[in-house]
Amino acid sequence: MATNVALFPVPPERVWAVLADPQTYGYWVVGSETIRDADPTWPAVGSKLHHRFGVGPLKINDNTEVLESDPPHRLVLQARGRPLGTARVELDLAQEDGGTRVTMREDPGDPISRLFHNPLLDWLVRVRNEASLKRLEKLAVAGHGAPRPGASPTTP
Repeated sequence: MATNVALFPVPPERVWAVLADPQTYGYWVVGSETIRDADPTWPAVGSKLHHRFGVGPLKINDNTEVLESDPPHRLVLQARGRPLGTARVELDLAQEDGGTRVTMREDPGDPISRLFHNPLLDWLVRVRNEASLKRLEKLAVAGHGAPRPGASPTTP
């Protein structure tokens, strides 16, 4: 299990606006390259965004599904990168000191992924997620995201 915590200088609603805009994931999620499509109901439970990720010439198309959604406090995702594995990603937002404490927890998302889980992989995920949280903060501070239903998405 990899857990990262960061304090953002903006309210939870500003962070949620970024999380609610599927087009921002291609920027703030380290390793994600492109958001190919997203369900119009994102981030409602059961909705998906379709992404491409990879390094160099190795690119994989898959999707991420919303498992839990409690705006602007909690978002739980099942991120898929098959055949490499899946991950359960929990994002908890709590108002703190005039800003938002963001806790990001990532665990293997299926039994096969759990088989390959190890301390080195856990460390790599924490390093990646630390960088992802810095990018998420940058977008939230800049006011990126779709703050209201029907608003056109913004990108970095």
